[in-house]
Amino acid sequence: AYMHRNLGHWEIIDYSTIVKWLKSQPWVAKNKVLITGHSYGGYMTCLAMTKAADVFDFGIAGAPVTSWDLYDSHYTERWMDTPQDNPDGYKAGSVLTYANNYKGVLRIMHGDMDDNVHLQNTTQLVDKLTDRSVPFELMIYPGSRHGFDRSKSKYDFNERARFYYQYLLEKPLPKEFK
Repeated sequence: AYMHRNLGHWEIIDYSTIVKWLKSQPWVAKNKVLITGHSYGGYMTCLAMTKAADVFDFGIAGAPVTSWDLYDSHYTERWMDTPQDNPDGYKAGSVLTYANNYKGVLRIMHGDMDDNVHLQNTTQLVDKLTDRSVPFELMIYPGSRHGFDRSKSKYDFNERARFYYQYLLEKPLPKEFK
């Protein structure tokens, strides 16, 4: 019942609460918290980097839903009802609503043939971020669907490693990843 008509609401509260606690610990780098996920996890990553931008520092999002009105109605309407019946819920659950709050560094990856989370989700967020001239990374995998093509796996893995080394460790990428 908590998530009905409120996708993203309770999850971001949970994630933010945990990260705030982590940042209060002496063994955590306070400005280097990364969140990552794919599909719904990509949605939560983008939501964290926008709606909870003061909590999260870095994100890696694969195939993120950014607006529930762009996603499969069979799934979405089970949780959110229709956009006509729940316009406030759709707006509150949309990453695009909070794009002006974005800060930190986000890497977005999406297959251009994704038939589950359509590429339009990513392009609408990219449009908002580029309008603000804020830093982010984008990788479109040509010919890839919701899970990236195996031929792209090594490249994707190495690029994620580069992101971790560059932003979190602040060290050069070891040669075995190049």
